[in-house]
Amino acid sequence: MKEDNDRLLQQFFNETAPQQIADDGFTEQVMQQVASAGIERPAFSVQRLSRLWTLFCLIAFGVWFMAFDGAGQLAIRLEVMLRTLAVQSFSINLAMMAAVLFGLLFVGAGEVIASETSRR
Repeated sequence: MKEDNDRLLQQFFNETAPQQIADDGFTEQVMQQVASAGIERPAFSVQRLSRLWTLFCLIAFGVWFMAFDGAGQLAIRLEVMLRTLAVQSFSINLAMMAAVLFGLLFVGAGEVIASETSRR
């Protein structure tokens, strides 16, 4: 059974092996022209745009955090949590949760874009 599979695989790969197609040197000419063209990078490269997006998201998150008095809210929540830890469950401030999710979403999206574009 294994020998039959190996034989079939070998036959398949032999049939689909790369083949040379005669193009009278066209491919070589195109590759030389591309190499000698000296293509310039755009003023705003994708990496620079990604970094600007990350900076924008961090600033937007900071403004949102300040607008909803994030430090005060965190301090209050931490104090309440520590005082009532053993007695009751936690309450959730939806505005604060939205601010944190907003920051994570947009900074994370910027980082995903940066990692995808760096692969190219």
